[in-house]
Amino acid sequence: MARRQARAAGSGRWLPWLGLALLPLAVSPAAAPGGCPSACYCVATPELVQCRYERLEEPPRELPATVHNLSIAGSNLSVLHRAAFAARPLPDLRLLRLRHDNIQIIEDMALQGLPALRTLDLSHNPLLSVAAGAFTGVPLLRTLQLNQALLAAPLEEQLALALRNLSLRRLELAGNALRALPAALLPAGLEELDLRNNSLQRLTAAELRSLEAPGLRGLRLTLGANPLSCDCALRPFLAWLRVTAARLPDARSLHCAGPPPLRGATLLHLRPEGLACAATEGGEPGQLETASYVFFGIVLALIGIVFLMVLYLNRRGIKRWLHNLREACRDQMEGYHYRYEQDADPRRASAIGTPGL
Repeated sequence: MARRQARAAGSGRWLPWLGLALLPLAVSPAAAPGGCPSACYCVATPELVQCRYERLEEPPRELPATVHNLSIAGSNLSVLHRAAFAARPLPDLRLLRLRHDNIQIIEDMALQGLPALRTLDLSHNPLLSVAAGAFTGVPLLRTLQLNQALLAAPLEEQLALALRNLSLRRLELAGNALRALPAALLPAGLEELDLRNNSLQRLTAAELRSLEAPGLRGLRLTLGANPLSCDCALRPFLAWLRVTAARLPDARSLHCAGPPPLRGATLLHLRPEGLACAATEGGEPGQLETASYVFFGIVLALIGIVFLMVLYLNRRGIKRWLHNLREACRDQMEGYHYRYEQDADPRRASAIGTPGL
């Protein structure tokens, strides 16, 4: 009993200290040390700031100078103007998440004042325009997340210009309905590319050659949840995959979406020579083969039409020729018939049999 009381007394001594440790979590946004924005929450310390579903139209200006991670979600930023985060310098900000913020336009120098930024997340925004200097001022940016952000407009050329001076190591483009490898968005030195949940049916031979460029030979791809078409057009990719499977961390989870006989088959279990050509949606060899058969049929039909036209235009000559042929056959048959009757006459046969009489 005494031991239990001693333990209770010992644990009681720790309760005040535990309360002090949890006190920062209960601090109201306005009272957080370092000055937390009124529309946001500083989690534990001002180094992590979250502004969720506050319908902000511009980034908050009263951010703590020591913030490391900033997350703004569910707002209506619409346009990231020039120096949108430069009202108060944030020299230590390393992670910036701007998800579901209805961002449509990113202007030049929009991220000015964030010299330490290493990860930028712009996922789930309907991007319509990205200026060529949008990412100027963030030389340490290494990870860019654009998942479901390229569905509103084709931005490959604009993004290629905006990324030309960056040294990205990871690029996420999942869920953007891409039908081809965005080779223009792959800077030298890129190490990870996320292309999951797109509309890729295959990687062509030209796209595979671009992945073997000197600056991309160490690039790792993730291609899960793409509708891969396992026909003969997939042979180059399948042969490349069997040799470089280590570059696709999710290679074992890749499955065929068609044709029906191979639907659901594991890609690594197939052999390139076992993939048959069939009609596909993308205008690949299967469809070209079908088109060649159609063209051949059209040519035969034209030849038949020309032949019928020649017969029609020469119908009188053909009729005369047939009449002459019939008359000639009739004369020939009459000659045969006459000789047959002569040979069969008994009087002529008896005359021939008694020459001395």
